[in-house]
Amino acid sequence: MTGGADRNFSIASLIPAVYLPTIVFEAALGAILPVVAVTSRELGGTLGQAGLVVALLGVGHILGDVPAGTLAHRIGDRRAMLVAGGVMVLALLACALAPSLWLFALAVLVTGFVGAVFTVARQAYVTEAAPPLMRARALSTLAGTQRIGTFIGPFAGALAIHLTSTRGAYWLAVALCLVAAAVVLFVPDVAPLPADRVPVKISFGQVLREHRALLGTLGLAVVLIGIARGARTTVLPLWTESLGWDATATSLVFGLSGAVDMLLFYPSGKVMDVRGRLWIGVPSMLLLGVAFGLLPLTGTVATVALVAMLIGVANGFGSGIIMTLGADVAPEGYRSQFLGVWRLFGDAGNAVGPLVLSAAAGLGSLAAGVWVVGAVALGAAGGLGRWAPRWSIHANRTTRRAAGFSL
Repeated sequence: MTGGADRNFSIASLIPAVYLPTIVFEAALGAILPVVAVTSRELGGTLGQAGLVVALLGVGHILGDVPAGTLAHRIGDRRAMLVAGGVMVLALLACALAPSLWLFALAVLVTGFVGAVFTVARQAYVTEAAPPLMRARALSTLAGTQRIGTFIGPFAGALAIHLTSTRGAYWLAVALCLVAAAVVLFVPDVAPLPADRVPVKISFGQVLREHRALLGTLGLAVVLIGIARGARTTVLPLWTESLGWDATATSLVFGLSGAVDMLLFYPSGKVMDVRGRLWIGVPSMLLLGVAFGLLPLTGTVATVALVAMLIGVANGFGSGIIMTLGADVAPEGYRSQFLGVWRLFGDAGNAVGPLVLSAAAGLGSLAAGVWVVGAVALGAAGGLGRWAPRWSIHANRTTRRAAGFSL
């Protein structure tokens, strides 16, 4: 974008087009997350089957990342968001009305798949709309609105369940998705595709080949970030369970970590825009690694709560780092398709993180698994420090100035 576009752009311009529907959409997903396992059990599933159905949300997201980028590339980011909202309504209706476990499981898989479409499309849209020197703030705010929606959703879902039944959470999610789709449909586009830009046709394999050096270095760092962040959502419940805590205490500590997480997204983006991506990416991963290292040393409510807050600070401080780096390196001609592949790397890491902890717990040493994930977070910090300056001109102040960008 031009300098004039930079001066005319504001983060607030994205509130109605992106941030508002994101909060509503994520609240819909947050409303159903706590009850997927419960519904599976109500439909006759075993504990193991219920766990598998819950995992299908993440599986669906991974399966949807690359097709999501292709769809957004072909029909446009905003239209892809609208299609995702409509299909999500159908998937949630299927969840609410499913008469058998296998139909419910299929609906959950589709829900995760469609969630990936909405995620990739809105990331590509914000990348297109925001000028480079405000990109991190725009994307970290997007990450923050995702967190806000996910935080609100379970509370809204709990109220719906209290007033109706377990299926009430799905009906609430249906209503929220309809609202999100309506907002996307009726709010004017703030990032129209330039008339002279012709999207490039490229396959998934071609993206991998064209960017194999990037994906094999900075992409590896993204996988490591994903592993650490994916483990973050599992480590607190597993650790408090190992300490013999009840569900209420676990939920309070988890909620405390999430609340702290939500507070830092805009300062994170501001620092990335002004100082460079490394000033956020490296410290956030170092802090997360330290927090994981400290957790196995805790045993009281106070110490676990303090480490939980540290985990929240570390994750919140790194809000939007993966999306921002992806936006920095994404080629204009096939941005959406590249971002679909980029998200696949992060989502794959997210899926691996809980598996590392589960495997460690199964082998009898949860603490060892937590320390392994802490080492992964430190490895992510090292990978960012080494490879981000090679690929992103916004990695730090030195490379920004060398590229001719003013602060």
